[in-house]
Amino acid sequence: MEYLNRIISTKDWLNNNYDMNNIELALVLGSGLGSFVEHLDNAIEIDFSDIPNFKTSKVEGHKNKLVIGYISGKKIIIMQGRIHYYEGNTMQEVTLPIRVLSLFNIKNLIITNAAGGLTGEAGQLMLIEDHLDLFCENPLIGDNLEVFGDRFPDMSNVYSKELIEIAFKTGRKLGINLTKGIYCYLTGPSYETPFDIKVLKKLGVNAVGMSTVPEVIVAKHSKMKVLGISCITNLAAGISNKPLSHAEVVETTTKVSDDFIKILRGIIEEI
Repeated sequence: MEYLNRIISTKDWLNNNYDMNNIELALVLGSGLGSFVEHLDNAIEIDFSDIPNFKTSKVEGHKNKLVIGYISGKKIIIMQGRIHYYEGNTMQEVTLPIRVLSLFNIKNLIITNAAGGLTGEAGQLMLIEDHLDLFCENPLIGDNLEVFGDRFPDMSNVYSKELIEIAFKTGRKLGINLTKGIYCYLTGPSYETPFDIKVLKKLGVNAVGMSTVPEVIVAKHSKMKVLGISCITNLAAGISNKPLSHAEVVETTTKVSDDFIKILRGIIEEI
């Protein structure tokens, strides 16, 4: 089928042009969180625009690069930015990079985002325990790609309890306070209304955002272990009197970048 052929051709292009062997972990960096790549050793950067079938984002804070390098001797691959459904991309286009990475036998995926907080305060780092995806066009709709997984994948444990425990232990060791919570995907690009947030809060949601869940569903279907981390960059609509803005999102991620970098490095060392 045409979509599978695109995935395989992208994987083959990367294999033919770069050393894609022995990559232990993949990492997706959300809005304003891309500075982590500066801490890689022997980093190789590849522009999304140079990779067949990859698309680029026009959203501030997304660098549109695939970066291969080392942290504490471990070879990892990083998506420095991502594309979004709200930019007019299909769910297949949004999740194609995850499909490609899974074909390199990468078992662990850390996926990050900037999110609005319904509880807590701006600047917190939240480990995603589970998500609400009622508003997400499921990226598995269409012919099942059996080479990756079953037609009806189990979503009971989307976020690895083992990786969450490693993250918590790392946070305690580094003196960084991590919280746990439920993340809700909404398509965007408009921010939520105060009533949206009021309803979601009653459902037990702790954070909202416009990414992550489609990629996580595909990663789970592709048998990858997932750790999700939200950087709470602002209080959601109706909780704060301030108007919401993407500039605030990028500003807050910059402020917490030191803790974010420390915790990511520590988690990668422990996995």
